[in-house]
Amino acid sequence: MEENINIIKSASIPEREEIIVDFARWLETASQEAVVYGEGRFATMSANMAEAIRINADELARDRPEVAERVLQQAFAMISQFKAAYPHRVISQSVH
Repeated sequence: MEENINIIKSASIPEREEIIVDFARWLETASQEAVVYGEGRFATMSANMAEAIRINADELARDRPEVAERVLQQAFAMISQFKAAYPHRVISQSVH
């Protein structure tokens, strides 16, 4: 993930958009895992951030790359904090 942030400025517009959408997917996955762990606020925040990133992916990719880089750094920080709190990957997402 970090290497994607580092190359965002030198990437082409389609590559940038793909990287941005990948981050949205990673946030959505973290959101789903947060629901399993009972972290409702994190699940909501990361799902909302993923949606905002996905909706604005084209604009983020075409406009200033430094803004896209900053957004991706914030997304990476959220994912890293969650993974630090819950280092074990969710095998099943069944909630009873």
